[in-house]
Amino acid sequence: MKYQININSANTVEEMPGYWTTEDYIRLLAKFNYPDADKAGKDTLNELLLMAITDYEPNEAAAILLEDKLSEQLNEGQIEQISNDMLLDKIVEEYPEISLHATLFHINQLLYKAFNGKFPNTKATLLACTITPLEENGEAELTKEMVLKLLGAGLTDRNLVQRLFTEQMTGSVPFPEAANILWELNPAAGHSYEILTSENWISPDDFTTHDFEAQVEKTEILEQE
Repeated sequence: MKYQININSANTVEEMPGYWTTEDYIRLLAKFNYPDADKAGKDTLNELLLMAITDYEPNEAAAILLEDKLSEQLNEGQIEQISNDMLLDKIVEEYPEISLHATLFHINQLLYKAFNGKFPNTKATLLACTITPLEENGEAELTKEMVLKLLGAGLTDRNLVQRLFTEQMTGSVPFPEAANILWELNPAAGHSYEILTSENWISPDDFTTHDFEAQVEKTEILEQE
C-alpha cells in the first residue's frame, strides 16, 4: 500500500509531560520517605518528588526508581549495576534490551532534573505527521513496524535504524524491534499521528525531506509486541 507522509514537526524534547501520574508521584514520595504525599496539592507533587530524591545519593535514588518501574524486568544485581552506570553513560541508548529504553529515558530525565545535571542528559524526538493512504481501500491500522518502515523512506542512510536494521526496514526479515524503537504511536484526528522515540534512533536532522511517498506491503502489517 502506498502512503503520503508529511512530517509536520520534528522536535527534540528532554521530557514528556504527563508520563508521571499523580499515583506515580504519591507512591514514589512514600518510597523516598516523604510523609502524607496524598494530602499535597497535585501541582506540587513533581517539585516535592524532586526535592525528596535529592535526600539520597544519586545511585541510591536511581535504584529506587528502577526498582519501582522495572522490578519485573530486572533483578537486584541488574538494578544495582544500572543505577551506577547511569551516572556515567547514556544507558537509555546503550542498554541491550531495547524494550526498556523508553522507561529508562523517563527515569534518567527525572534524575537529571533532580540532581542538576549529575546524570547524562538524554533526549527524545517528538514527531507530528500525517500518513495518508494513496490507494482505494488503502485504509489499514498502522502498526509501529509499518510506520517505522514508512518513515524510513524519508531518512538518511546515516540514520541509526537504517544502518542497524537494514534488512528489517526493507521487509526481508521480521522486525519485532520496531515495537520498542518507536516508544509511542498516538493517532489523532484524520490521518495524523504523534510519535515519540529516542533521538538516538531518529533525530530531527535525520530527515532528508518532510514530504514523501512510501510503500508498505500488506504482508508486513503484522507486528510482534
